[in-house]
Amino acid sequence: MERIRAIRPIRAIRDKKSEVNDMSQIVRIRKTHMVEREYLTGALEDLGYQWQENARLGLFGRRVDIKIRGMNVGFNKAASAYDIVMVGGLSAKNRDLLQALTQRYAYQAARAKLEAQGFSLASEEVREDGRIHLTLRRMA
Repeated sequence: MERIRAIRPIRAIRDKKSEVNDMSQIVRIRKTHMVEREYLTGALEDLGYQWQENARLGLFGRRVDIKIRGMNVGFNKAASAYDIVMVGGLSAKNRDLLQALTQRYAYQAARAKLEAQGFSLASEEVREDGRIHLTLRRMA
């Protein structure tokens, strides 16, 4: 898996209406391999997350293309792939989420592309180390 690198946090600007905690931050992670919206939303659903389109994150009100409901994690489509945007930094919980999401995204993409080539799923096994083994068949 690609090493995750957090870029410089974006700090909120205080205004007269609200006080924003200076410890809060938005972290944007670039260079994911997630490029297809269909596979990303499918991966979120596989993991049991509900998502919404064009929503705002946290106190900052930053708009994202896809937001995980009940969490301050979202995704924005950049030129070539989705950027992951999260409020509060890259915690252990968020790292686990990204790892699981990356795996389910790859699963969604592989299944869709192989089915488009005429393969069908014969069996699926989740191994002890978390790897997923798919056996596919193509009918002639």
